[in-house]
Amino acid sequence: MEEKKEPMNVSTLSQQFIGAWNSRNSSQLDTLLAEDAHFVQGEVHFNGKSEVSQKWVRETMGTIENLKTFAVSSGADENIAFEGGTFTVDVIPESRELPRGQGEGNYMLIWKKNDKGAWKLHYAQLEDHPVEVKR
Repeated sequence: MEEKKEPMNVSTLSQQFIGAWNSRNSSQLDTLLAEDAHFVQGEVHFNGKSEVSQKWVRETMGTIENLKTFAVSSGADENIAFEGGTFTVDVIPESRELPRGQGEGNYMLIWKKNDKGAWKLHYAQLEDHPVEVKR
């Protein structure tokens, strides 16, 4: 009898990503990105692990903190997993004189197994709402 493989729990993958982001661990985030990763936010589109890591992860990491996601839809099989929902984040002002901001929006994360069997973030899409002053 053939052994049935259990699909990945996608929330586990997403929590690894969120934990690394909130602890500002860019090295761990790099290990979670697929070589052919894509990042999309509005008109912005970065392709490939190197570009996504530099232009999304490293350039954004110091500007936000306390990222939280709220999954609305998710699913997985043996090779692909997805999660979509809403997110909130604290936005750090460029100057100490400015108030902190609260950002929110929608997200979609797609994970794929690579040829070594490791789960990697293949696609991330964010849809931001305008940042509001945090109260």
